[in-house]
Amino acid sequence: MEALLAFGAALLALRLGGALVARWRARRRPELAAWAAALVSYAIAAGAMAWGAAAGWSELTFRVYYLFGGLLTAALLGLGSLLFYGWRRTLFPGLLYVGLAIGVAIAAPIHDDIAGTNIPDAQEQLAFFPARFVAILGNSIGTLAAIGVAIATIRHRPLGNVLIITGIAVAAAGSAFAGLGAARTAVFVAIAALLLYGGFTARSVATH
Repeated sequence: MEALLAFGAALLALRLGGALVARWRARRRPELAAWAAALVSYAIAAGAMAWGAAAGWSELTFRVYYLFGGLLTAALLGLGSLLFYGWRRTLFPGLLYVGLAIGVAIAAPIHDDIAGTNIPDAQEQLAFFPARFVAILGNSIGTLAAIGVAIATIRHRPLGNVLIITGIAVAAAGSAFAGLGAARTAVFVAIAALLLYGGFTARSVATH
């Protein structure tokens, strides 16, 4: 059951990410590309979680989960928000961070053998520097950027920005309660993906 719920959450997040890709192809707005990448990353992380719950966790599964869930999702979300706000110069640093995150996820040493069907604890498997430090940095900056832009533009997009802020809170709660298992975490993933997609696609309020 846990694997099915996690797989369902992965499919939902991937479907919503694909819808944002279609919007980006139609409009070619960079923030849509970044937000789509964030949701696709979220989907891949949920897929790794489903695989771990069904077949048991391995080092490869954990690295995929940590890269896309721990390192990339929040950072890409924040990058999309900054691009939406008009800060196009953040694109290059954001891409540099993505490259750094990929390198960290590939090269960071794993402390203990990974096995079982429970989601591994990053604090037990990875040293603080660089793996967990980079994740904290990317998550902190990405979350602050997304929330800051949502607050700054809430008069123009009240519904969309409230959905984004709520989605971020739900995703953070899911990360905090990851130790409860894949099933409960998958519920947070699915709800957060729906909220974020709704926030990304909500229309701005017309001003006169």
